[in-house]
Amino acid sequence: DGLEHFEPEHAAFDIAHQPGAEVVDLLAALNTGHEGGCGTIHANASSDVPARIEALAATAGLDRAAAHSQLVSAIDAVVHLTRRADGSRYVQRVDVLSRSGSGWVETAPAWLVAADGRVDVGAGLPRWRELTAAAA
Repeated sequence: DGLEHFEPEHAAFDIAHQPGAEVVDLLAALNTGHEGGCGTIHANASSDVPARIEALAATAGLDRAAAHSQLVSAIDAVVHLTRRADGSRYVQRVDVLSRSGSGWVETAPAWLVAADGRVDVGAGLPRWRELTAAAA
């Protein structure tokens, strides 16, 4: 499947074009203990990423609880891009992922960026700082 002998710390994935079993393989690969890796996924908002991963994983037979366990272990943050009126893209927000009290993955914005470039901090900023401090 092409994922057998790769180095996750040097990997970038296009999850948006990885249907079913491939998404499960990617989540498993990102959970090998290596730090680093990135991917893309098509979702309407960063808060929709857990549901999108859940739906893709379900097509491979992975149940909701397992999909959320793999997701929260594999992915720390989501960078959401959007378009300006002129068609150019910009980073609209950076969200961090965590497991809620109910066991499902939730997103919380760490950074929110307006089209004019104004940056606001969100409720996820403390978690973002933990993640980036650990990586330093």
